[in-house]
Amino acid sequence: MKLITSKHAAELVQDGWTVSTSGFTGSGHPEGISSAIEARFLAHGRPRDLTLLYAAGQGDRATRGTGHFGCEGLVRRIIGGHWGAAPRLGALAVANKVEAYNWPQGVVAQLFRAIAGKKPGVLSQIGLHTFVDPRYEGGKLNARTTEDLVELLMLRGRECLFYPAFPLHCAILRGTSADPDGNISMEHEVFHNDVLALAQAAHNSGGIVIVQVKRLVGKHAIHPHLVRVPGILVDYVVVAERPEDHWQTYGEEYNPAYTGDRREAPHEVRVLPLDLRKVVQRRAMFELMKWKRPIVNLGTGMPSGVGQVAREEGLADFVMTVESGPIGGTPAQPPSFGASANPDAIVAHSEQFDFYDGGGLDIAFLGLAEMDLQGNVNVSKFGDRVAGVGGFINITQTAKEVVFMGSLTARGLEVEVGGGRLKIRKEGTVKKVVPRVEHLSFNGPYTAGGGTRVLYVTERAVFELREARLTLTEIAPGIDLERDVLDQLAAPVPVAADLKTMDARIFRDTPMLQEP
Repeated sequence: MKLITSKHAAELVQDGWTVSTSGFTGSGHPEGISSAIEARFLAHGRPRDLTLLYAAGQGDRATRGTGHFGCEGLVRRIIGGHWGAAPRLGALAVANKVEAYNWPQGVVAQLFRAIAGKKPGVLSQIGLHTFVDPRYEGGKLNARTTEDLVELLMLRGRECLFYPAFPLHCAILRGTSADPDGNISMEHEVFHNDVLALAQAAHNSGGIVIVQVKRLVGKHAIHPHLVRVPGILVDYVVVAERPEDHWQTYGEEYNPAYTGDRREAPHEVRVLPLDLRKVVQRRAMFELMKWKRPIVNLGTGMPSGVGQVAREEGLADFVMTVESGPIGGTPAQPPSFGASANPDAIVAHSEQFDFYDGGGLDIAFLGLAEMDLQGNVNVSKFGDRVAGVGGFINITQTAKEVVFMGSLTARGLEVEVGGGRLKIRKEGTVKKVVPRVEHLSFNGPYTAGGGTRVLYVTERAVFELREARLTLTEIAPGIDLERDVLDQLAAPVPVAADLKTMDARIFRDTPMLQEP
């Protein structure tokens, strides 16, 4: 192991290399090294034509994280799970400046292990009948991207997708401590991420492994059980030169509750205001109550509040998980998303997706951006904005129940909630139910055909997938069926014969479960 600076690390990266970085949204990214690579490129035009491979999106939705690679000419090809955290990458894809692929986040995490073991790639059913399937778009995001990487195979009568492995020339990772032999621990990191698999992948590809750490420690100062990357895999270590380049998350310098170094006492639950978001979260919470101690995944945005609303009502018998690896505890909100306060356990990123892919999740609550008559959902691409799917496909294709959450219309929607009723004060100008989704992130009929219960919860209406078709099953009290629901759909949706009225308790500014 050789101790070097971020500037020297950037100079090691050569034109045309395939490079991968660790991190998950606002945590675990080697910020100092990535920013040095961008600075070198802007000053000297090198390195050029990189292939950037990553699983989870990494960034602050501005310029940090993998956003440092968002310079025309610096990268030639991007294969990523989630793109929204680094919009500069998405801008390159939209402008046809790079070859751009969007693969399921869990598949990419598992691909690192395949590269490490010199296996041909990852064989999975994750992604079938979505835009990742080569019968649709093959995961390609723009016209410049023409090479078909994902293959459809038939094995013993079952369709599978094959995601090919390829050499990894450089892994740029982050840990907490390094000893003189290059052994790396992660005691102040909020998760293990993919650091071991990435280090093995680069090393076994004949590439190099660079690790940014917070500090150096003495020989044998790290307990062997705490070594996440053995020194035999580490070529270079960089001690972060600026404290802000090694904050625990983009939002917090260090929170010991994320690592188990301190157990936070349960806080008094802050009651959320009764607004559109809470209405949707309350209705979704009733789905949570149908399970006995369910294992749960919450998406960012509106779905992330389901847990808090449940705790307002005194419900606590459920286990939250985050794709990055935490099990139990309370998932953090952006910009610290990926961390969890008071976790029971933290497993590796790819191990979490092994659990998800195998059907370990009971129920998942996810965002709803656009849906169509077949119950298909788009969360990944909208005109000139590339969000990417992240772990969405892994989760929605394997959870036993999937609850999509969002408003029925967008842009300008204003509602009034109270007295057990909902009133639309101003209608949104964008209708979310469309004849056909722009990007097939979720295939409703395919997923429901496997026995998954699928629900779409909005502030004024609830839809279900019935016989492979989106069906209106509930409307809010105070809502006019024709004016406020059916007229706000850009495509006709059948109304269930057993149409129900949503529980009036949802629309009262009092605890729901304490009412008779």
